[in-house]
Amino acid sequence: MTDTRIAVLVGSLRADSLNRKIAQALVAQAPEGVVLEIVEGLHEVPFYSEDLDTANAPASAVALRERVSAADAVLAVTPEYNGTMPAVLNNAIDWLSRPYGAGPIAGKPFGVIGATPTPYGGKWAHADAQRSAGIAGAIVVETAVASQSALEVDPVTDAEVLARFVEVVRALATHQVAA
Repeated sequence: MTDTRIAVLVGSLRADSLNRKIAQALVAQAPEGVVLEIVEGLHEVPFYSEDLDTANAPASAVALRERVSAADAVLAVTPEYNGTMPAVLNNAIDWLSRPYGAGPIAGKPFGVIGATPTPYGGKWAHADAQRSAGIAGAIVVETAVASQSALEVDPVTDAEVLARFVEVVRALATHQVAA
């Protein structure tokens, strides 16, 4: 049996981002039979424009689409910016949604996790990412969602929080296997 491959979209561009650290921790702690691959280069993908989305689409957008096409599922690991998902994640979903109904994200199980230094833990960003990915054709896996406030715990080192995030990965992978 082959491994379940999950493409990871990190919603923060900062090199020292808490959510990037969470994604890296999950890569290292992935359940057996699951491979998480962080999709790099989201900062190089231009804002979606149908004028750019031609036979000669930008190489960075083509690479994003190829990485997600090759995956069995997609996991967004994202903070919350001003009560919603960061523009880089929204842009990635926009590129992955085209052609509408048949983009690389269509039919793929989708989950979202992350942490923010607010009492809300990113729940609005996560809800927005779920809605956007669902409209783009992804299969939003309700059990593959987890938000965490980083005010009182470090989600990267807290064993309980990491275990919860690993369970989200497992739910995403299990959903794919069962589909």
